[in-house]
Amino acid sequence: MKTLIPKLVLGTDNKLSGILALGIIATIALGCTCGKNFDLSNLGANSNSTTANSSSDDTDSADGVPSKGLLDALVAETTADFNYAITLNDFSKMYEKASFDFQNTYTEEEFKNSFKDFVDKKRVITPILAKAVTMDPELSPEPYIRTEQGLDILVVKGKYATKPVPMTFEYEYVKRNDEWKLLKLIVRLV
Repeated sequence: MKTLIPKLVLGTDNKLSGILALGIIATIALGCTCGKNFDLSNLGANSNSTTANSSSDDTDSADGVPSKGLLDALVAETTADFNYAITLNDFSKMYEKASFDFQNTYTEEEFKNSFKDFVDKKRVITPILAKAVTMDPELSPEPYIRTEQGLDILVVKGKYATKPVPMTFEYEYVKRNDEWKLLKLIVRLV
């Protein structure tokens, strides 16, 4: 117990810091009633996930872009889900949330292997991701909606001013039945 408290306060134990950050994020996410879900792709006519996501009341512009609060929540949830998968080297929950189309394109092992470099360096990466989730993202350019195959796709790009390196991201969400679901995930630490 004597070493646990200094490690927690000083942040010298990455596993402990990661677990603490995940606990904070879980608390925030469970308290959030904005109802988003992590979904990698849902371009097919049928979706294999059932979630309650944003409604049209969460928009603040005529072009359908969600309010700043919902955008921040979507980005934070996506980053937290990614951090969780990297921390535990367990992408099964993310894969299960993926659309039927995504699961037909990639096996769970292929999906997991696409993030192997992040997992291999998780001692460095997870503290950065955990810190990012507690920050407000700097969105640039402004989020916008594009249409592809008759579907609204929300494009959100930006960065977190994390240290020692900033985390940049590009997330895309597809709107299906008034729900925003993750379609694309690109994360860079440079």
